[in-house]
Amino acid sequence: MSSFRAGCSRILAVALWFAAFPAHAADGMDARIDEAVRPFAEAVSGFIFAAFPVAGVDVPFVLVWLIFAATLFTFYFGFINLRALRHGFQLVRGDYSDPTAAGEVTHFQALATALSGTVGLGNIAGVAVAVSLGGPGATFWMILAGLLGMSSKFVECTLGVKYRNEYTDGTVSGGPMYYLSKGLAERSDRLKTLGRVLAVLFAVFCVGGSFGGGNMFQANQSYMQVLAVTGGEHSWLAGRGWLFGVIVASLVGLVVIGGIQGIARVTSKIVPFMAVIYLLAGLAVIAMNVSAVPVALAAIVTGAFSPEGIAGGVIGVLFQGFKRAAFSNEAGIGSAAIAHSAVRTNRPVTEGLVALYEPFVDTVVVCTITALVIIITGTWNPSVDPGQGVALTSAAFASSISWFPWVLTVAVVLFAFSTMISWSYYGLKAWTYLFGESVVSDAVYKILFLAFVVIGSSMQLGSVIDFSDAMIFAMAFPNILGIYFLLPVVKKELDEYWADYRAGRLRRFGRAANRG
Repeated sequence: MSSFRAGCSRILAVALWFAAFPAHAADGMDARIDEAVRPFAEAVSGFIFAAFPVAGVDVPFVLVWLIFAATLFTFYFGFINLRALRHGFQLVRGDYSDPTAAGEVTHFQALATALSGTVGLGNIAGVAVAVSLGGPGATFWMILAGLLGMSSKFVECTLGVKYRNEYTDGTVSGGPMYYLSKGLAERSDRLKTLGRVLAVLFAVFCVGGSFGGGNMFQANQSYMQVLAVTGGEHSWLAGRGWLFGVIVASLVGLVVIGGIQGIARVTSKIVPFMAVIYLLAGLAVIAMNVSAVPVALAAIVTGAFSPEGIAGGVIGVLFQGFKRAAFSNEAGIGSAAIAHSAVRTNRPVTEGLVALYEPFVDTVVVCTITALVIIITGTWNPSVDPGQGVALTSAAFASSISWFPWVLTVAVVLFAFSTMISWSYYGLKAWTYLFGESVVSDAVYKILFLAFVVIGSSMQLGSVIDFSDAMIFAMAFPNILGIYFLLPVVKKELDEYWADYRAGRLRRFGRAANRG
């Protein structure tokens, strides 16, 4: 802990030293950081998003990998994404929560922590990028991706709890690293080595994802929004992305000291607050432009299947919708299973059912509201630079509520902040899986994570989004491959639990058990 605090102190000292720099010097530093990282980001992105042509459109294999898995899981588990929503809500509110079960957080806190890692700038900036590149029709495919992704989330979060490590001090460690290694070894000796390899690969990609999509992308876009409302190129922050990053890094550092329980306490308060504010604002804009809603809905449906659609016809529009949805809700990626693994429960499948709400809230609700606001206000434009994602969303809201960019700025910062603290936990668990659990290992990761907050704030979006997408999506390869071998395990858990539920054999503890 002392080493972590010392690291934070050094970061702050550097910030104060650079604060005396003139703007042109800061500009130069930002440019040098971006120049240094860009070649690596482009190389990694090119490898992860290796594509093959479909109807004249280059479709990344990883996207097909995610779509196929989500569709298979949906049918394999009998549309669990739809039929278990009611019971999932009962679990979230604590009706069946055993306060004496192993784990560190409640169902609601686990869901809030996982949602804070997904409901973020992907819902604000990412949706704007999808609509700009894919047209209104991309919204249709985002919604479908969200519904299918619910099944993927169910599977990985059930496995996360089933194969987690439970320690004598009451703490737990779970996620794909553990169900890939332990689960495949349990299935057969022949799969033991494969499980270990997949677990290591996932952990490496997860650490990279925590630095990229869970960190740099969030810091970059929140900085751009703050810069825009404080004067743009005339703002005192212009050319000083690193300074904004230092401030945010300091605040993130204060939260991550407390581990998953501290993170859960913060996210369980921030996530509902910011989600309600953002959704109410979105609904207000929609209400103010209600006459345009039928036209927008028609554009979404027709655009999804139009052979003349933007970005390469139907396939191109589908690609944009699924890509941004997957980046936003992370279904099939495996990251959320790390947070859900900390839940207090003795029945692994309960957290899988709770996790159904993650893609639903993230994509089906929040992303759809954002897309509708952009479409009905007429602010979307295929010629807009995708790097101006958050600015496009801000302009859409401002067209109806002139002062809303300031509210959006608060939402953006809170979204980014909550996402970063959640991903710090994901990355930490992957890091300690690779390098062992110790005070030193813990401190090293957290200091590196905070450093990447500063780097992300200083880079151009092109580099950030390339690296972010690549690291996040890379996690899907080992995660989904391992899950295929473990589907019978999840099926058995679900069948046994569902039989107990329908027969009335589950004990109801009351909603008070879910507070904490």
